[in-house]
Amino acid sequence: MKIMQLEDAERTYFPTGRNTRVLIGAHSPVQAENFVMGYVELDPGGSVPMHEHIQEEVYYIVEGAGAIEVGDETREVRTGDAIYIPTNKPHCLTNTSEKSMTMMFVYSPGGTVKHWAEEQQNLR
Repeated sequence: MKIMQLEDAERTYFPTGRNTRVLIGAHSPVQAENFVMGYVELDPGGSVPMHEHIQEEVYYIVEGAGAIEVGDETREVRTGDAIYIPTNKPHCLTNTSEKSMTMMFVYSPGGTVKHWAEEQQNLR
């Protein structure tokens, strides 16, 4: 058994106004063969910008409110919502409130999605 504490997970800041911590998989010390799980804090107005990848994914809104766009559909989301995102569907999540938003994500298969590196390039 392996246990990962949220406070022990490395925090990565993205210039779109969010901090991401990968708990399982990708660059976490705890690896899984087939998925990645993480925790994200979005600043007011922050976002996970539009991107797509081969992994199917679920976002779970732990706290807060915002808007999600998947393909050509946009919906409001709030605490307790779980959003399924199919493979190769462009998607974006935006915190539309004046308070911080937290969400968790799980995607499969595992690995590192390329939009993380692309966003980090904007910091340089």
